[in-house]
Amino acid sequence: MSTLLDPLARQQLRDRFQTLRPDSLRQGGRMSPGGMVCHLTDSFLVCMGERDSATRVTLASRTLMRFVAISTPMPWPKGLPTGPAVDQEIGGSAPGDFDADVAELLNVMERFVAEMDAKNWAHPIFGAISAKEWGRWGWRHMDHHGRQFGI
Repeated sequence: MSTLLDPLARQQLRDRFQTLRPDSLRQGGRMSPGGMVCHLTDSFLVCMGERDSATRVTLASRTLMRFVAISTPMPWPKGLPTGPAVDQEIGGSAPGDFDADVAELLNVMERFVAEMDAKNWAHPIFGAISAKEWGRWGWRHMDHHGRQFGI
């Protein structure tokens, strides 16, 4: 299974996101390309403790949901609710210069990978997870949203 811990898988994500354009057509969901890029950046920052977000950890989310989201090849369902801190229509970062936002996402992704072993982070839904799980979650989250725009 692909993970951000694999340099080749990370490079493939970089290549995919560098093909995204501000006018890329959405194949589902309500985010714009710029909003999606900011959503992903905000999500990494929340997990790194650099952006506030409400914690919604429950027994089901830290066990069953976590297992399905991280450890299975099952595609993530469309239409899952987005927390306000990472929803660009409510409280997330507003898109700005598209190319700068994409560059920021890719830089934050690299910083996330570099820092994940040294930090004691908690996912706002899954709670404390291992570096292996962080790598898988990050890849799956980026892949999920990349597929929304055919990349």
